[in-house]
Amino acid sequence: MDVGRGDEVVTQANTCIPTVAAIERTGARPILCDVHAGSATIDPESLRAAVGPGTRAIVPVHLYGQVGSLADVLQVAGERDIPVVEDCAQAHLATDGERYAGTLGAFSFYPTKNLGAIGDGGAVVCHDEELAGRLRRLRVYGQSDRDCHSERGVNSRLDELQAALLRVKVPHLAAWHERRNAIARRYDVALRDTPARPLERLPAREHAYHLYVVRVPERDAFRAALEQRGVGTLIHYPRPVHGHAGYRDLDDGRVSLTRSERLAGEIASLPMFPELKDSATEGGWPMPARKSGSSPRISRSASSSACRYGP
Repeated sequence: MDVGRGDEVVTQANTCIPTVAAIERTGARPILCDVHAGSATIDPESLRAAVGPGTRAIVPVHLYGQVGSLADVLQVAGERDIPVVEDCAQAHLATDGERYAGTLGAFSFYPTKNLGAIGDGGAVVCHDEELAGRLRRLRVYGQSDRDCHSERGVNSRLDELQAALLRVKVPHLAAWHERRNAIARRYDVALRDTPARPLERLPAREHAYHLYVVRVPERDAFRAALEQRGVGTLIHYPRPVHGHAGYRDLDDGRVSLTRSERLAGEIASLPMFPELKDSATEGGWPMPARKSGSSPRISRSASSSACRYGP
């Protein structure tokens, strides 16, 4: 997109650090905006206020697997002819009712993702053949043909081992997607009369449910009670981007980020992976204490695999 030094790229404050790291790699400065308190997806009005004369791109994050208010984001971007690049790292097969996530966006194949390899990997998708050609060149040192480098690039190839595993897993993705949604529906019912409230699901969306996230008062006590019953939980994420020591300067006061800050103190991720048994989501909440010597009803962490090893 020819974004570089001196440019600004607006993204949301409640994302994981890799979103802003990618922006900074171009030399641009990340500008943070706030999110909806109910859904944790990008707030178009906060986005509008964060856009400035130096904005050269907007990066909405389809956090936890839900496509945000993309039509509103595109409207804000269209007023200034600013390109939109979707962060789809957690949104494989998610839709906004009209299109799949990733009209122009980047997917992650990190092992814990809905479609994961056994190491780092990812893909960029777009509908522009010229842009796609440039992406193919940039990922291999700017090479346009053997021994011909038409521009400067990087080494960003997906290695053969990761690609081989992903080719085996791709045919199963739709079934895994349906299973995640079925588990989410069971959670919705089980939590209906409890203080733990699932994040709002926006209308007409197909959620990928990379994570099933709830807002809960007294979160630490809630997590401790589940841990005693063998139920692992995590927090995605315990602080917004500007809450990290290395990124505090990104809170420049341009817009309020209070909703992102408040969410970070209230959210918890419950176990979510396609192999989760129906029986694990039954029996009240928190789950009853285990009998001595019995197996925990859920023993895996709150992700598609051991997400304690990475984002």
